Amino acid sequence: PIYYDSMIAKLITYAKTREEAIERMIRAIDEYEITGVKNTLDFCRFVMQHEAFRNGKFDTKFIETYYTSEVLTPEFTETEQKIAAVLAATLLDKKQNSPKAVSTSTSTTKSKWKERKYA
Repeated sequence: PIYYDSMIAKLITYAKTREEAIERMIRAIDEYEITGVKNTLDFCRFVMQHEAFRNGKFDTKFIETYYTSEVLTPEFTETEQKIAAVLAATLLDKKQNSPKAVSTSTSTTKSKWKERKYA
């Protein structure tokens, strides 16, 4: 319903300086674990890491100015890409080399059940 507050939790960090508080926030976001529901942790990390936010030179148009959905597209390391390629090749090879279903029936006569006519 429109009166439901979907917030799961509020994450607050503090430190002696803005920079330290931001670094703590990024670490806390990285260590946060939420499963089973969509959340905004990736977006919050994007904001915390953005130069405009870090230096305090932003306004209410921050999202309109700096955010697009592409910025949250995960980037895979070279190692992760290699692992994915090996896994995909292994699964494809396994699928292509799996034994095919072979009929063990040697009878050439039709099934009596299939031949039966119903009135």
